Amino acid sequence: MRSRKFRALLLAPLVVLLMAAGPLLVNPDPIPVPAGLSEMAVNQAVRVGVAKRGWIVTAQDPGYLEATLHLRSHVAKIGITYDTQSVRIKYLESTNLDYVVKKDGAHIHGNYLKWIENVVRDISVELNLAEAKSPE
Repeated sequence: MRSRKFRALLLAPLVVLLMAAGPLLVNPDPIPVPAGLSEMAVNQAVRVGVAKRGWIVTAQDPGYLEATLHLRSHVAKIGITYDTQSVRIKYLESTNLDYVVKKDGAHIHGNYLKWIENVVRDISVELNLAEAKSPE
């Protein structure tokens, strides 16, 4: 009995450390761009999509945007590459989101992944709206 309690006490810090790491950080799959949209229309759809969730475009080059989200004490920064075929979102950096690299990959706070899911959804909606508005 005593031995079992001792082992439980030894394992407790390990369990706490494993729980402290958030989920695995995985960049989302590329977002397909509807056929016929110009690069300018894709850029506009991406800009509107990220702005809907409070992200601010902080850098821009042709085919590339960086967007930053400031939420209370949390900061997340993503890079977005786009063309007339797809939009790709990649994690760049964060503050106060428990980002840590382990043997199995990078981990981050679960809220970051939810924020990115929302951004993907909003960009997809904006791309589809742009397709509906574009002249045939």
